[in-house]
Amino acid sequence: MDSLNPTVVTFIFYIIAMVCIGLYAYRKTTDFSDYILGGRSLGSFVTALSAGASDMSGWLLMGLPGAIYVTGLSESWIAIGLIIGAWLNWYLVAGRLRVHTEVQNNALTLPDYFTSRFGDKKKVLRIISALVILIFFGIYCASGMVAGARLFESIFAMDYTTALWVSAIATMSYVCIGGFLAISWTDTFQAGLMIFALLLAPIMTFLAIGDLQHVNQLIEAARPQAASMFTGVSTIAIISSMAWGLGYFGQPHILVRFMAADSVKSIPNARRIGMTWMILCLAGAVAVGYIGIAYFQAHPDIPSAAIVAKNPETVFMELTKVLFNPWVAGVVLAAILAAVMSTLSCQLLVCSSALTEDLYKAFLRKNASQKELVWVGRFMVLAIAVLAILLAMNPESKVLGFVSYAWAGFGAAFGPLIILSVFWKRMTLNGALVGMIVGAVTVILWKNTMADTGLYEIVPGFILSFISIVVVSLMGKAPQQDVVDRFEKAEQIYDREMN
Repeated sequence: MDSLNPTVVTFIFYIIAMVCIGLYAYRKTTDFSDYILGGRSLGSFVTALSAGASDMSGWLLMGLPGAIYVTGLSESWIAIGLIIGAWLNWYLVAGRLRVHTEVQNNALTLPDYFTSRFGDKKKVLRIISALVILIFFGIYCASGMVAGARLFESIFAMDYTTALWVSAIATMSYVCIGGFLAISWTDTFQAGLMIFALLLAPIMTFLAIGDLQHVNQLIEAARPQAASMFTGVSTIAIISSMAWGLGYFGQPHILVRFMAADSVKSIPNARRIGMTWMILCLAGAVAVGYIGIAYFQAHPDIPSAAIVAKNPETVFMELTKVLFNPWVAGVVLAAILAAVMSTLSCQLLVCSSALTEDLYKAFLRKNASQKELVWVGRFMVLAIAVLAILLAMNPESKVLGFVSYAWAGFGAAFGPLIILSVFWKRMTLNGALVGMIVGAVTVILWKNTMADTGLYEIVPGFILSFISIVVVSLMGKAPQQDVVDRFEKAEQIYDREMN
C-alpha cells in the first residue's frame, strides 16, 4: 500500500468511530450486570438490530455470496431455512426467555439460567453448559477472525497473519472497554451499514451489466445450473440447508439479546423490525453472489476476476472495489467489518461471561466485587480472542466451514434445551444435562465420522437431543415444587404482559 487512498481513509474512520462508542459505553458500565447484559435496558429497535447484526457475521457478506457464486441459487436454501428459524425463535422463544431468565434469580447468562431453572445445586449443568459455550465459541470466533483477516488483507495489502492480528485488535478494543452496551450500540449502527451495502451492491452490479436478459445470458454461459434451486441438488442437501434454521434456538449470542430487552412487551415490535432487516440482507447477499457470476463472466480479464476465482468468498469485496467510488467503497467495505465485529464482539463477551460468571465467580471467588468481575471479564475477552486467533492461523481457512460447525454445535446442544425449558414444566435436571451432552457429542461425532452422508450434523444432533430430554425427564422423578413454582410464575407474567 503506497499511500492512504479514500477507501482506506473511510475505513479507518469507521474503526475509530466504533472505538469511540466503546469509550462512551465505558462510562455507562458500573457493574458486571451492565458489562455482560447492559442492565436489561435495550428497547425494541436496538434489540432487533443488535440481534440481527450479531447473528449475521462475516459469512453474510463473504461465506453466503461466495457459496452462491460457486454453485448458484441452490445454496439459497440456507437463507430460506434461516428466515423460518429466526421467525420461530422470535415468536416462540424470545419473550418467554426474557421473562424466565428474570424470574430465575435474574440470570445473566445461559448457564446461570439453566442452574436456576432446574434447581442444579451441584452446578453440574452450569459447568457443562459453560464448557459447551467455550468449545463451540472458540470455533465460531475463529470464523470471525478469518473474515476480518481477509478484509484487512484485501484493503491494506497485508500478509494474512498481520491482517489477522490487526483486525482482531480492532474488535477486542471496544469489547474490552465498553462491554455489552458498546456491542449493542455499535451493532445497531453496523446493522444499518450492512443493509445499505447489501442492497446497494447488487443494484450497482446489475446496472454495470445492463439488463436482465444480458445477466441471464452471462450466468447461463458461466454456470448453466446456477439459476435453478433444484437442479443438481439432492433432497438431503435441501434438508441440510434448511436445517440451518434449527440453529437459532441455541445460539447464545442471539439469545442474550432477548434476555437484555427492557421488557417482554418490546419483543413483538423487535420481531417485526428484525425480520424485515434479515430478509432484505439475505436477499441482498444472495443477489451479490448470483449477479457476481454474470459480472466476472463479462469481465474475465480484470485482476479482481482472478482473485475471486481463487477465493470466491471475496466476491463482495472485489465487486465493491471495482464498481464504487473509492469513498463509497470504504463505507461499503466497512459493512464487512461491521458484520465481523458485531458477531465476534458478542461471541467474545458471551465466552467472557461464561468464564467469569459461571466458573470464576461460581467456584473461585463467590464474594468477588463488581469491579473485580468487570476486569476479570475484560481479561477473559483477551484470552478467548487469542485462542480464536490461533485457530484461525491457517490462511486456507474458510469462513462458512467454521460457522457451520459451531452453529450446529450450539443448535443441537442448546436448542431443544431452550425450547423445552420455556414450554414444559415437567422437564428435569437430568433430562437437560443428558440432552445437552447428546446434542453436542452427536454433532462432533457426525462431523468427524458421517460427513460423507451429506446430512448436516445439526439434524441428527437436534433430533437426538430433543428425544433424550423428553425420555430422560419422563423416566425420572418430577421436578421439585420450587422449580415448578418458578416456571408457573414466569408463565403467568408472560401471559399477563402479552395479553
